[in-house]
Amino acid sequence: MIVLAVAPEAGGRRLDQWLAEAMGPALSRSRVQALIRQGAVTVDGAKASPSTKLVAGQAVEVAPSAPEPAEPQGEDIPLAILFEDADLIVVDKPAGLVVHPGAGNWTGTLVNALIHHCGDSLSGIGGVRRPGIVHRLDKDTSGVMVVAKSDRAHQALAGIFADHGRSGGLERAYWALVWGAPDRGQGRIEAPLGRAADRVRRAVVPAGRSDARHAATRYEVLERFGEPAPASPLASPLASLVECRLETGRTHQIRVHMAHTGHPLIGDADYGAGFKSRANRLPEPARSLALAFPRQALHARLLAFPHPATGVAMRFETEPPADFQALAEALRNH
Repeated sequence: MIVLAVAPEAGGRRLDQWLAEAMGPALSRSRVQALIRQGAVTVDGAKASPSTKLVAGQAVEVAPSAPEPAEPQGEDIPLAILFEDADLIVVDKPAGLVVHPGAGNWTGTLVNALIHHCGDSLSGIGGVRRPGIVHRLDKDTSGVMVVAKSDRAHQALAGIFADHGRSGGLERAYWALVWGAPDRGQGRIEAPLGRAADRVRRAVVPAGRSDARHAATRYEVLERFGEPAPASPLASPLASLVECRLETGRTHQIRVHMAHTGHPLIGDADYGAGFKSRANRLPEPARSLALAFPRQALHARLLAFPHPATGVAMRFETEPPADFQALAEALRNH
C-alpha cells in the first residue's frame, strides 16, 4: 500500500491529475484513472472518482492492482546489470534506449528487454506497458536506473521517488556538459516548471500558473573548459562539466534549469539549439565532436536509495559512456 499526504498547495486539485504527477513514471494518468475506478485508490479511506477535488491534509492510499492486458513482448536486448535480487534490478541504461513502450516506440524499449530477462517476475502495479518502472530517464540520457521486480518493492520505491527523498535515503546525481559555466562554483536553481508550447517540452513558468510545479536543482561545477586568459575579452569558459543533484524530479528538469541559467546542455536540440554556434570557437577535435553530438550530454551517474525490503543503503555509480567521455576529453585538452 502506498500512502501519500495531500500538501496544502494541492488543495482543490483533481485526484487523478495530482496522483499521476505525484507518482511520476510509476503510473500514467490513464492508469491512475483506471485504478481509481477499480476502487484501488481511496481518499481518507473512502472510494473516490478521478475528478474528486482534494483537500489539504487528506491521505491518499493506492493499493496494488493487476497489470493491464495486451502485454508487450520480451526482446533479447542486452542489459548492463549492476545489481539484481528478488525485489529489484539496477541497470546502466544506454543513451538511445526508450524506457517503456508508447506512441512511436512500441518495441525495442527497456521494458521489452526487462520482460525477456525477468520473465513474469516484474511488478505489475504500473500496468504491463510500465512493469516495474518507478522512475524514468529520457531516451537520450544514459545512466543508473532501478526497476521493481516485486509489488512490495514497487510500492516502497514509488513512495520514495514520489517523496523526492525528503524522508531520506534517495540521492540522484547527474553529470552534464554545458555551454559556458555558472558564475558560482555551486548553487541552487529553484524555478517552477510547466508545459511549453507543445506537449513534450517544459519551460520555467510563473509560480501562479495552474500547471506550475515546484522544481529545485543543486549544482556544482566540476571542471571549466577553455577558461579565458586574464586579458581576454571573453567573459566565461566555453564549456564546463557540472554535477546536478535533484531535489525534485520534474520532466526535463536539469535540461530546462540549466538552459534557464544560460548554460544549456551541449547537444540539447530542444533547449540549447541557439547555443550550437559556440562550437565554432572550439579547436578541433572538440569543435567537430560538439557539433555532431547527437543528444543532450547528460548522464545519471549516481543513484542511492534504501533497499525496499531490507532497508540496507544501496548506492550505484557509473562512468559516462564513451561519447560523453570523448567530448569531455576534447574539451579538457583545449
